[in-house]
Amino acid sequence: MTPKLHAAEWQTANGRDLAARLSRIRALLQRALGRDSEPVPELPITETPSACAVLTALFGLSPFETDVLMLCAGAEMDSAIAALCAEVNGELRPGSPTFGVALTVLPDAHWSALSPDAPLRRWNLISPDAGGMLTRTPLRIDERILHFLAGVSSTDTRLAGIITPVVETNDFVEPEYGGEGAMVRVVPLLASPAPPVIALFGADRHTLWAAACAIAAQCEKVLFTARASDLPTDPRDRHSLARAWQRETLLSNAVLLVETDGDPRALAAFSAFAAEGNFPVLLASEQPVSVPASRHVVRFPLEYPTSEDRHAAWREALGARGASLNGYVPVLAAQFGLSPTLIRAAVEDAFAGLAENAPGGELKRRLWDSCRRQARPSLDDLALRIETRHTWDDLVLPDQQMAMLHDIIAHVTHRRKVFDVWGFGANTRGTGTAVIFAGGSGTGKTLAAEIIANTLRLDLYRVDLSGVVSKYIGETEKNLRRIFTAAEYGGAILLFDEADALFGKRSEVRDSHDRYANIEVSYLLQQMESYRGLAILTTNMLDNFDRAFLRRVRFVVQFPFPTAEQRAAIWERVFPPEAPTDGLDLWKLARLNITGGSIRNIALNSAFLAADAGEPINMAHLLRAAAGEFSKLEMPLPDAEIWDWVSDKA
Repeated sequence: MTPKLHAAEWQTANGRDLAARLSRIRALLQRALGRDSEPVPELPITETPSACAVLTALFGLSPFETDVLMLCAGAEMDSAIAALCAEVNGELRPGSPTFGVALTVLPDAHWSALSPDAPLRRWNLISPDAGGMLTRTPLRIDERILHFLAGVSSTDTRLAGIITPVVETNDFVEPEYGGEGAMVRVVPLLASPAPPVIALFGADRHTLWAAACAIAAQCEKVLFTARASDLPTDPRDRHSLARAWQRETLLSNAVLLVETDGDPRALAAFSAFAAEGNFPVLLASEQPVSVPASRHVVRFPLEYPTSEDRHAAWREALGARGASLNGYVPVLAAQFGLSPTLIRAAVEDAFAGLAENAPGGELKRRLWDSCRRQARPSLDDLALRIETRHTWDDLVLPDQQMAMLHDIIAHVTHRRKVFDVWGFGANTRGTGTAVIFAGGSGTGKTLAAEIIANTLRLDLYRVDLSGVVSKYIGETEKNLRRIFTAAEYGGAILLFDEADALFGKRSEVRDSHDRYANIEVSYLLQQMESYRGLAILTTNMLDNFDRAFLRRVRFVVQFPFPTAEQRAAIWERVFPPEAPTDGLDLWKLARLNITGGSIRNIALNSAFLAADAGEPINMAHLLRAAAGEFSKLEMPLPDAEIWDWVSDKA
């Protein structure tokens, strides 16, 4: 409950009220001991409720229960009160008051005040020490309540690590992106005596937070947050946490935002937690989730910021500085699906340390790279980001395949122009660029993906499908949905490596598991097709793909086994200019019938052998490295291909 006075004025008034209440407790103790030197003072009447008055109203305390609370607080705050309590109790050393002291000293005493269901113990305002007679057991005030009486801001230690306050809420308030529409409907529900669970879904995390923060601000509540996966599953721990949180909602006038990724076990824990009380709670998820029955659930779908929304957010964030960008804002808005919060962060990051007279091209470069950085956290936990340093000079492929790779870049670069400006998007089912790279291991599929990413200046993330595919029905789709949703922030390039882990399961439908495996494949291709960015599947077994699926893919690039001429070109490029070499014969090396990946492994291993010997890289080092590579592949090193690499192979 927020005081109406200025904070400093309220602190002063609360201090006077607290001092008066403690003085009254001292006087009551003195009178019980037969000492009437200090008359029992009347409590002052104030216009703004003190902390003690707020507690009395929040928890429905009787006058005697309020006095018990102040008696326990006084023993902590005033050594004289602690000493007087000991005297009344017949003890020599100062200590905590007992319920017997309270019954003896305080007016309007009633035994029911210390019942477990009465407010003092039900809300854990005070607690008796375990064991012993109830009237002789020391009573202790809860630390959070003690700080509250003193006007000190704090949070219940039982919530630490699970439920935390959201700092600087105003940075997230963006009602134009879902918050305002939700506020109009949600605020009355949260204010009801038995509020339902409000489930917000259908948008990225930042938009969900924006809506939650807007709702909290409109309700004039403090927003706290937790993750469903952090809620305790043990019933006792869960009950204790829920009771502590229910009390905190009253003390802090708080509302809780619980984030979930849809895990059924975490949702079950959340449902049980929410059933413990009637506190206001928001449940946020990027996709609709099924909440086990406990409390009534009201669902509010939110929407991702549209392209027009992002344009407006960019213009607002850039202000007058956007004039030098010459139409670059639509490019940024089309490529990066950032929320307004992240757009502001990207602009601040790009302009940090930028000279006022910096050319427009430098600003564009910084904005682009800043957008990439802002988008990364959403995907870093779900896939492996690959640093892309390779260029076209590192790749050796036939002309047809090289041309197709350049065509892929053209599709990504001009996606907005063709689909949005020229109108092709209206009659196209999928506007994403989905491609398949097919070929044996080491033929350059991943290298080509790196070069494309480097050319487009986009992040490349490798997704291990063997880790995404789950034996549990529905889990594979959920995992894929999370990846594609996170990737929408930055239009990152997704590389689904070793796609055979999924497509290798395709077969004729013999049972429900076969049928579901086919559904998973269809779902992946559907997501690739609708994804705004570039999604690449690599496979060694293109024959496993149904022709109907291939029609939904924009490009299929075959990576052939390199010819002798191509192997010679790879050998020529594999050694950096700085690397010392001696007497290397590229055509002899090219006779070795291996892929580019193996060539790079042999070259690298030979460099270490040469460095250890203190010599330039020569054919002997390459021969030894080749033997190691073939041994790793469990293949014999063909003597017909390496017989003349060195004069003495012994």
